[in-house]
Amino acid sequence: MSNADIRGRFIWHELLTTDTTAAAAFYPRAVPWRTQPSSMPGYTIWMAGQSQVGGLMALPPEAAGTPPHWLIYVGTPNVDATAEHAQRLGARVLKPATDIPNVGRFAVLADPQGATFALYTPGPSGGAVPAPGPGVFSWHELATTDVAGALRFYGELFGWTKGQGHDMGAMGVYQIFERFGSMVGGMCNVQGPATPPSWLSYVQVADSGRAVAAAQSAGGRLLHGPVEVPGGSWIALFMDPQGGAFAVQEPPRAAAAKPASPPAKPAAAPAPKPAAASAPAAAAKKPAAARKPAKKKAAKKKAAKKKPAKKKPARKAAKKKVARRKTAKKSARKGAKRSTARRHR
Repeated sequence: MSNADIRGRFIWHELLTTDTTAAAAFYPRAVPWRTQPSSMPGYTIWMAGQSQVGGLMALPPEAAGTPPHWLIYVGTPNVDATAEHAQRLGARVLKPATDIPNVGRFAVLADPQGATFALYTPGPSGGAVPAPGPGVFSWHELATTDVAGALRFYGELFGWTKGQGHDMGAMGVYQIFERFGSMVGGMCNVQGPATPPSWLSYVQVADSGRAVAAAQSAGGRLLHGPVEVPGGSWIALFMDPQGGAFAVQEPPRAAAAKPASPPAKPAAAPAPKPAAASAPAAAAKKPAAARKPAKKKAAKKKAAKKKPAKKKPARKAAKKKVARRKTAKKSARKGAKRSTARRHR
């Protein structure tokens, strides 16, 4: 990698803390890291798999009173020239340019709003950045008192450009910044006047929920999350047991794990599942069952109509019998009268 390619790239991340032994025990429980000794006394390397992702060291004596914190190292082809340029833009040099034998050259600055960061020019064999994956730093966030001013400062220094902005309501706009067209971080307003401007680094994890549980069980304090953010990632913010702030980022979850959203327009009906198909089949049987009583009712009505028809001849015969009886009675009466009349004669 040439020095021209490293401009504006986040190359290294370093934890300066009050208890390196405790920190070395905490972080491998919270994120997928392990520790490895370095060639420099008192300096420990953070490893993600086979890749070096950062370092761990005690806060130097000159930083007495400074709380534990993570320091980001941003690449530049020439530390000295970039430090001078930064001062012209309003930055302060906290540690002048210094060589690290067989490693590279660096300087520590505070930007115009007060956030601390480091410039870094790696040696011939340095500057390699691990591929994205679990345990690798995946996002960088600046909390500042002047988002627009910070964007101008870092843009001139490292060539970062303004990306999309997300309106966060009362919290203001979360401003994305890009490097060569790719999103690499965001800038936002500090939350509260007592909060100093600072950089926050995110470590990629496979499961933010598990990272939260692990960090808390190891003595970390959860500040926010896990929560889904624009783009589908899940994040959580912590304070380690010594007071250093860090965050984790879970990549967007698989679409299959999320509830399906309704399509904007009606799509072709999917093939029904067996359970779904059996319900219409059961419903189709109900009308057939309902038809049987209807047939019985119709049969009863027909039978009812036929019965009176059968009774009609019987009624006529009965009427004829009655008529015959009446006729017979009348004839009998007439005969009786005639016989009586004959007797009287």
